[in-house]
Amino acid sequence: MTLLTYQVFKTVAEIGSFHKAADILGLTPSAISHTISSMESELGFSVLTRSKSGIALTNYGEHLLPYVNAVLNSDESLKQVIAEFNGLKQGKVKIGVFSSVCTNWLPDILDSFGELYPEIVIEVFQGTYDDVSYWIKNGVVDLGFLSVSSAKDIPIEPLYRDPLLCVLPKGTSQNSLEEYIDIEEMRSHQFVTQRECTDADIQNFLKENSLNIQSNYHVVDDLSTIALVASGFGICLMPELVMRDIPYEVECRKIRPDACRIIGIATLNPDFMAPAVRTMYNHILDKYKKDN
Repeated sequence: MTLLTYQVFKTVAEIGSFHKAADILGLTPSAISHTISSMESELGFSVLTRSKSGIALTNYGEHLLPYVNAVLNSDESLKQVIAEFNGLKQGKVKIGVFSSVCTNWLPDILDSFGELYPEIVIEVFQGTYDDVSYWIKNGVVDLGFLSVSSAKDIPIEPLYRDPLLCVLPKGTSQNSLEEYIDIEEMRSHQFVTQRECTDADIQNFLKENSLNIQSNYHVVDDLSTIALVASGFGICLMPELVMRDIPYEVECRKIRPDACRIIGIATLNPDFMAPAVRTMYNHILDKYKKDN
């Protein structure tokens, strides 16, 4: 099999369509179909299922994809090393981010890095903690922002301490100057919660403090959670970084006992990164370790 075969398989697996993959790769749909069929014939098993609802990976295809990504990433690394030998800084870096990093940090990272290394292409993938972890482990991204607690077995370099805040509807507090809210007071409120893959650090805080909350509202993204709080449907816990430039009128109070999430930059093999990836990794460390 050739690198083009691997690239076709990877693109079809990610896009879920022969026609769209053909547009991206500059090939015809029949060429895409022929490449996949030849690949399956050589392997001796199917890697994709084809149905009216679309294209999906078979169980064999799911297990094969990380190895294909590894081959393609190694090829990209080789190209970058050769370019570096020739005095050039070029290549591609794929970064996974969760919502608050995407809105607060990513624009500045892309701008500052782009000024220094205009020939390096940056590709961004936004998702939950679970998404970013999966992308790192399966070679979809080279680097990813995670909280330390959500990284688990993925090597991570801590960057930033992000305090957790309690967010309440405007006018909840009798004393608007009150700075803190404690666990006992929180127990008396209805909560708006998010899935654990989105707010693992908050779920850990609730468990550690035996705060067995009841909630009728289970949402995914930060803005939806805060919108429900602003409308009076309950309170929530949020990292401070999330609450920057929020367009809703809410009250934010520090919590007792205090807690935080530690944001870091994670990569599967810190000692083996392509030159462009290491350049971005060091750029992020220099910027956020110094500033924060």
